[in-house]
Amino acid sequence: MLEECKALSNETRLAILEWLKDPAAHFPGADGANEGVCVGLIQRRAGCSVSTVSAHLAILQRAGFLLATRRGQWIHYRRDEERIRAFTERLHRHL
Repeated sequence: MLEECKALSNETRLAILEWLKDPAAHFPGADGANEGVCVGLIQRRAGCSVSTVSAHLAILQRAGFLLATRRGQWIHYRRDEERIRAFTERLHRHL
């Protein structure tokens, strides 16, 4: 649970999770938003360098909050709702 909490301790990572909760609203015109959002769109929205956004996405993925799918040269990210729900339930039980 510590890794998940550390992943959520950053404002940009929290924003990314929020944006990916409703990708159609936050990434208008994104192709296949149901299958995930590409790093480039997330990077533009976050206003950070590609390497910084990639690091944030890797942390969120290791914590179990994101799923990644490669399509061609692009990696698309989406929330892992089941893992997020399990984490919040564990957090609620422990606190």
